[in-house]
Amino acid sequence: MARDIQLQRNPAIRFALLAIGWLSVALGVIGIFIPVLPTTPFLLLAAACFMRSSKRFYLWLVNHRQLGPWIVDYLEGQGIPLKGKVYAISLMWLSIGVSCYLVPLFWARVFMLTSAVLVSGYILSQKTLIKT
Repeated sequence: MARDIQLQRNPAIRFALLAIGWLSVALGVIGIFIPVLPTTPFLLLAAACFMRSSKRFYLWLVNHRQLGPWIVDYLEGQGIPLKGKVYAISLMWLSIGVSCYLVPLFWARVFMLTSAVLVSGYILSQKTLIKT
């Protein structure tokens, strides 16, 4: 995986990517303990940001004992575990359902539901990882 790293040369963009990467790591770690906040998407975003801004932080993340397993299988193209797909889609629809109930704006509901359909389609289209 390390050979695919292409660092951004513009220092301002590298700094922004590092900031977004660390914010994503923090949100991903919080998501481990708070079920409504997804963990894997934030860690994938962090990996993408680090891949373009810091080889050291990217390698730290993917080799991390607790955080690495959340993303390595996906990054290596092996897919997403069935349990992860069910968990992600269920919590997403639950939180969007509650949000649609609480937000009376029609356009906001349409946006949330459209996002949920598209994200669900993407998750379901990914290969399912069979752990042996």
